[in-house]
Amino acid sequence: MNINEGANRIINILERNGYEAYAVGGCVRDTLMGKVPADWDITTNCMPDDMIRCFEDYRIIETGLKHGTVTVLIDGVGYEVTTYRRDGEYTDNRHPDKVTFVTDIASDLSRRDFTINAMAYNPKSGLVDLFGGREDIENKVIRCVGSPDKRFSEDALRILRALRFASVLDFSIDKTTSDAIFAFKDFLDNISKERINVEFTKLLCGQRNVDIIREYFDVICVFIPEMKPMKGFDQKTRWHIYDVLEHTLHSLDNANDDFIVKMTMLLHDIAKPHTFSMDDRGGHFMGHQARSAEIAREILNRLRYDKNTTSAIVQLISEHDNRFDSNPKKIKRILNKLGPENGKRLIAVQKADNLAQNPEQVRNGLQSIIESEKIMDRIIAENQVFSLAQLEISGKDLIAMGVKPGPDIGRILQQILDDVIDCKIENVKDALCSEVLKYL
Repeated sequence: MNINEGANRIINILERNGYEAYAVGGCVRDTLMGKVPADWDITTNCMPDDMIRCFEDYRIIETGLKHGTVTVLIDGVGYEVTTYRRDGEYTDNRHPDKVTFVTDIASDLSRRDFTINAMAYNPKSGLVDLFGGREDIENKVIRCVGSPDKRFSEDALRILRALRFASVLDFSIDKTTSDAIFAFKDFLDNISKERINVEFTKLLCGQRNVDIIREYFDVICVFIPEMKPMKGFDQKTRWHIYDVLEHTLHSLDNANDDFIVKMTMLLHDIAKPHTFSMDDRGGHFMGHQARSAEIAREILNRLRYDKNTTSAIVQLISEHDNRFDSNPKKIKRILNKLGPENGKRLIAVQKADNLAQNPEQVRNGLQSIIESEKIMDRIIAENQVFSLAQLEISGKDLIAMGVKPGPDIGRILQQILDDVIDCKIENVKDALCSEVLKYL
């Protein structure tokens, strides 16, 4: 294995001082898979206080000294170095009540979550793989170290980590591990929403996101219970060939790599079961866009997504059925409302949504979306006017013309923008100033 220069230096320093040291965990897994690790962790039989002495010539951050971890900075990069340890009881289903430092690598590896993360490597002694992690990588399997029941009851976040690894790495989950995931899924209630956010975001962006959500839907519903009514809900309309959940998953499968688009697809029709009505023409979902946006906001706030992410997703859900009909004026107005970034995302959302519907009914709609995308790209590339910032007149100009500061400024500028978008007037300052007089 090729080992990172900084990690190798740390191992050499510890060995020169008489200690064992190994690269451990995800960096070993990624290297065996031919990937470049995002970071390198080191494990050692050196006690925390002795570590500080060994690295006295380096900057050290006492990251978690009571748990045996320090961060050593080498060339500005942080490397976590942790003493071999055995974990005590996990009474909160997340963190060990105490840790005991041990002197052998086997005890340390035996406490880890999955076999693929329980390998260590030293350039001199080679790979330490006591639980079949390398074989599981070759077979593309996620399997717990030891008893899955014990691993998940210790730390319920491992449930989501198993799903995340399966999604991101395109692995399957060992049956015994899978059975334990379902058995202990309600323990996720004990996990902080911030931690769930991190793992679920990675899961959603993984290669197998749709398969994992479909197979482990009951697990996902522990922290997004609002999704439960979607499963098996017949839409009873010629526009759809799937129930609400399957339509959602097919649309997610058609989404691009943008997390905001993916989350939008997951939640865009979440209110359909609550807005369903039926007449002789079939099923209807009046107002489901606005209601889905409301539910999405509640979910995203609960899972601690940041305001910008939440706002973008809620906007996209609200507008996901707003069709442009290849109309440049409509497209400019949506760009004015959402901005270019979310405007382009809306096109991606509508494509993914369309491709998950009845192909016999929506083929023409897809062509319209594609044409609208071309028009939107041209509007943006040519800097055609769709926002107040692009007008050759500003609030200062209006004040100079005698308009009192206040809400009239915004109202008049918006009217001027509408006139420019409607091609009633050119975006030339003299012409715009003349137009202002009509609204005074």
